[in-house]
Amino acid sequence: MPLIVQKYGGSSMADLDKIRQVAKQVAAVKRAGYDVAVVVSAMGKTTDQLLSLAKSLTPEPPRRELDMLLTVGERISMALLSIAIQEEGFEAVSLTGSQSGIITNDRHFDARIIEVRPVRVEDELHQGRVVIVAGFQGVSYKREITTLGRGGSDTTAVALAAALGADRCEIYSDVDGVYSADPNLVRQARHLPEISYQEMQEMASAGAKVLNPQAVEFAKQAGIAIYCRAAFTPGRETVVRRGEAREQTGVKAVVSERKMVRGRLRGAGLVPCFEEVLRAAEKANVVLKEVGVSVPSLEEWSRGSFVISSATLPDWPRIRRILLKAGGDRIELDEDVAAVSLIGEGINRDGRNLLRALEILREIGSPVLGVATTSFRISLLTKEDRLDQSVQTLHQRFIEEPSA
Repeated sequence: MPLIVQKYGGSSMADLDKIRQVAKQVAAVKRAGYDVAVVVSAMGKTTDQLLSLAKSLTPEPPRRELDMLLTVGERISMALLSIAIQEEGFEAVSLTGSQSGIITNDRHFDARIIEVRPVRVEDELHQGRVVIVAGFQGVSYKREITTLGRGGSDTTAVALAAALGADRCEIYSDVDGVYSADPNLVRQARHLPEISYQEMQEMASAGAKVLNPQAVEFAKQAGIAIYCRAAFTPGRETVVRRGEAREQTGVKAVVSERKMVRGRLRGAGLVPCFEEVLRAAEKANVVLKEVGVSVPSLEEWSRGSFVISSATLPDWPRIRRILLKAGGDRIELDEDVAAVSLIGEGINRDGRNLLRALEILREIGSPVLGVATTSFRISLLTKEDRLDQSVQTLHQRFIEEPSA
């Protein structure tokens, strides 16, 4: 039988009535002649509530214990959905990430999937059962329970679809696809019926919450289309797949990310100090983004910088102390920083889009604290209290009235 992998987010699993609705939708797909594997997130705000419980005990909860705690949420969802599907008349079985063969590296709270061994899943599907898999979690090669970070259930679903050779992967949430900006922030945000893997990956890396960057990477490698849909509102969708080669230079989306931290290092002979900061960050399982060092000569004054997404770090106070100790009197951390990014194929084939973006932010009084580019993205660091207006104005000038 052809196979479909579906993923339902926390808003789609928020209460028993919605779980029953999900069960009916899964049953309908099964009746249509498909095998179905379903990946689920924790119910509603369960993950946030569990994290809040841990932080009520300490502002810096150990990441290993957080992984043990937070994975409870998905296990509740998977068992309840399995029960509901069986009430619809189909055999179903729920499996944890480790039972499903989701193997990760040895990082807690932001692990990456390194291999999927779906032997148990394949066996259950062969028996005609609907398989319900707990998203957001796996097991490291050291047999430690791990979680996959923000949007980790997306990664579980797409990685599983790739490993099983699924026909497609359907991601269900409370929105009907991908938009040119956050619709909660930009009223004129446009629905995007189709987007390429690379554009979606850049959007996800820059802060868009619809999909996880690693999930898109798995889909791109396996050539699997991702269908992003609203769980209970049939109609529009966004399909993420390999785009056709075409000449484009326009901006497709404006994406933002809050709670960023900019690190700055200065001093002569800076490279050894910068290496110490990098080693400290790696040991603490912290990902530094947009890393750059300028070294005119060994004797001259040098500069280095990096960016951290502190929102993904449950123990940020501890990480902050580690970085400041590693950098000594050469490091400064700016914590009121945010990023706004323009996304589009060919966006940097010349300098016009970057120049225009800089002019717009200067016009509205949003300071530019840093610039980073790729072939699909222009990212500008600014003050967090200027982020909303920056997003709204850039979307208006580049997307709503691009010829102005």
